[in-house]
Amino acid sequence: MFNFQKIHRFSNLLVNSVRYAGRYQSKHNKSKLYKEGDSLKIENYIRFYPRVNGTSIEDVKVADPPKLFRVTRIKKIAGNPHWEKRILRDFGLFDTGAVAVVKNIPENNQRLWKVKHLIKVEPITFPYGEPSKEDVNYSFLKENGECVVIKNVTALEQRLEATDKFEKDNKQLDGEILRNDTRMKWLNNY
Repeated sequence: MFNFQKIHRFSNLLVNSVRYAGRYQSKHNKSKLYKEGDSLKIENYIRFYPRVNGTSIEDVKVADPPKLFRVTRIKKIAGNPHWEKRILRDFGLFDTGAVAVVKNIPENNQRLWKVKHLIKVEPITFPYGEPSKEDVNYSFLKENGECVVIKNVTALEQRLEATDKFEKDNKQLDGEILRNDTRMKWLNNY
């Protein structure tokens, strides 16, 4: 005759062992996800793991690394651990939609990697050359990461003449005339 208690106890033990084994095996770790042959070392300290979209190591080697990154926070930080909040606060990204300019150095890259799920990182490019100290007031950063310097800002002579003509025109409605006109319309009900 079968002993149903032993079978039930054995099945519970089997289910629990499978449940715990599955949990520990699904832990994400680079040593488990990637093999040493899959990654390439660049300059002895950067390890390149190929992406799903087909990026090759030749594409990475050809491009010069950018000097600066434009980092934007795109997700909420509620419910995240305190170390991620501290990293965002150190970069000045604690407010939603905040933007920061970060140097491309290994220390900053390591900290950005820890909060990569909360931010968007774009390289800053200089299509018209890097700004000097005098050009800092004339430069601006676009949303796509381009830093543009407008050095020679001059007003057109036609615009200056049109502005002078507009200011000296007698038919121009100033604040006093508009107030009197609207007050009369209010009192007379048209």
